[in-house]
Amino acid sequence: MLFNTLKKADLAKVHLVDITMFYPAETGGVRTYLSAKADWLAQHTRIGHTVVAPAPVLGDANGKTTFVSVPSVPIPYSKGYRMPLSTLMSARTLRRLQPDLIEVGDPYQFAWTALRVKNEMNVPAVAFYHSDLPQLVAQRFGRSAQRTAIRYIAHLYSRFDLVLAPSALMARRLRSMGVHQVRHQPLGVNTSAFCPERKDDQLRARLGLSTNTRLLIYAGRFTREKKLPLLIDAVERLGDPYHLIMVGSGGGLPASTRVTCLPFQKNPAALASLIASCDVLVHPGDQETFGLVVLEAMACGIPVVGVAAGGVQELIDRDTGLLVQPGSASALAAGIKQIYRGDLPGMGANARRKMLEKYDWSMIIPQLMTQYASLFALHRRAELEAGTAYAID
Repeated sequence: MLFNTLKKADLAKVHLVDITMFYPAETGGVRTYLSAKADWLAQHTRIGHTVVAPAPVLGDANGKTTFVSVPSVPIPYSKGYRMPLSTLMSARTLRRLQPDLIEVGDPYQFAWTALRVKNEMNVPAVAFYHSDLPQLVAQRFGRSAQRTAIRYIAHLYSRFDLVLAPSALMARRLRSMGVHQVRHQPLGVNTSAFCPERKDDQLRARLGLSTNTRLLIYAGRFTREKKLPLLIDAVERLGDPYHLIMVGSGGGLPASTRVTCLPFQKNPAALASLIASCDVLVHPGDQETFGLVVLEAMACGIPVVGVAAGGVQELIDRDTGLLVQPGSASALAAGIKQIYRGDLPGMGANARRKMLEKYDWSMIIPQLMTQYASLFALHRRAELEAGTAYAID
């Protein structure tokens, strides 16, 4: 039973508050996760749920999420992310919401805001490790800066009651940094929105491509860490009959006649239609903490070529796709060519089945609720022990 450590009468009083900077105007893995959580809670419980984010206007099409916006300014060149103007103002907002549990989705100002309110109000606080900050810092500023980031992550996350990591790799990495209260909690996919039935047999014709085109797809942000120039290089090496569709936002990509760039698809059904209409998703990034788009592709019934690095490698097996050496255009090209020698429909069917059996949000969110319930139980026990000790004193 959800929150079996609480009485039924208490459920309507429970208030979960998510607070994160990772809530861009368009899309993102954190936004997808929070929307899925809000939907599930609204359908299955009476638990209150609020998302606090530094966005000027918040809201999803389903209208089931309660949002509170804090004053913020855009972060330059960040593809829609924003910076809160004041941690004190954010803390006041959080206190006013009277949370019973706080979950933080970023390692920046909001994390420290949550810790302040956690200590003041004596409520449990969870941090979800959505972004691998030390790896990102290393890529941009080098190893010395990475060591500083590791010390920062250890200093910050060791103060939370629980840290959730979306992949086993990230859980191990956090423990190696000295953060020990870590549990592996994968993310999920909406298998109703992302499904093989979204396939559009006319996509090749509308793009002006021949019917025998081997159609690849990438979907996500066009950012440095996604290694997209490497992917374009791989497609150029392959030549005919390969063609790549890139769906997302950003710029600075090498021009190629073998690549069609399409804008970010706000409607999940539209994105699912594009994915399901292609043969293979190719994901060249080697720094993913998880890789939601991989789940979306597999739910659409197509196999995936990824790299043997980051959280993505835990999602793909020989029955559902193929992993190649990271950082190599030639290895990526060879992997794409190899997967076409296999049984694409069979791998796609296996991928779809795996999503239905293990990664549908209807299975993942109850796992998350169990994590919360365990944390509530520990918190209640600590409160009782502290009260007993106080009475004895």
